[in-house]
Amino acid sequence: MKKVRKAIIPAAGYGTRFLPATKAMPKEMIPIVDKPTIQFIVEEAIASGIEDILIITGKLKRPIEDHFDSNPELEASLRKKGKEELLELVEETTGLNLYFVRQPYPLGLGHAVLQAKAFVGDEPFVVMLGDDIMADEVPLTKQLIEGYERTHASNIAVMRVPHEETSNYGIIDPEAEVEEGLYNVRKFVEKPNPEDAPSDLAIIGRYLLVPEIFDILEKIEPGVGGEIQLTDAIDVLNKTQRVFAKEFKGERYDVGDKFGFLKTTIQYGLKHPQVKDDLKQYILDLSKELETGAIENSMEPEVHELEDNKENDE
Repeated sequence: MKKVRKAIIPAAGYGTRFLPATKAMPKEMIPIVDKPTIQFIVEEAIASGIEDILIITGKLKRPIEDHFDSNPELEASLRKKGKEELLELVEETTGLNLYFVRQPYPLGLGHAVLQAKAFVGDEPFVVMLGDDIMADEVPLTKQLIEGYERTHASNIAVMRVPHEETSNYGIIDPEAEVEEGLYNVRKFVEKPNPEDAPSDLAIIGRYLLVPEIFDILEKIEPGVGGEIQLTDAIDVLNKTQRVFAKEFKGERYDVGDKFGFLKTTIQYGLKHPQVKDDLKQYILDLSKELETGAIENSMEPEVHELEDNKENDE
């Protein structure tokens, strides 16, 4: 059995849900307090024992490469000024085995993963999506690797979601729980309507796959949205060899939309050693103002002014 050494991080999307911020900046580089979201994903990979990471990029994604590259001028300046803590933060993103390839057209997650075929070769590998930041005592990617070492098969991370939200996810139809939190799967369904969803167990952005998935991705027809769907390819793979679903019991932070990103920023900020005390006090003060209506009253003139400006622009 070959060791799981490689990870793929798709990062070629337009990030339209964060416009206008993502007009000229990759969504993956928007910081949570002081750390870009993609760095959380890379750190999870490294903590899980991954040795080589391929990031699938696209147009206007060069800042991702720059972030993980060295910056000799900045490093020399910090070293000269004796700012060792900041220097350590800068240097921790360099020297990693990171590789980059472009997805020429946005044809879906399955198509993005297919760009990694030459990089992966004949080895098992992990796919890590940047919209989900996972927190647990054992990194989720490592949990999938441990599952692969026991089952010698693909393992997909899932988590229970509200039933009305199943149309936002790939959903599994679980057949049996072979051990605690590990399921055999009848089928994988991409974004089913709630009335058609076979369960509330949703795929949450971590996949451990065997290389046979590439042959399927090369032949499969476009699915939902006219795109090559990774979920559809996994369902085909499941018909010829076992694909297990691993239920994640840790904390999932969804940074794929504005509200989820704001919640994650607050939760991360409450743990950040430099800002946690001030943020906690600010939230307490804010709660008091919300109770009295002071915030709504103070913001009302500004909102009206913005609306007037919008009308003039149109």
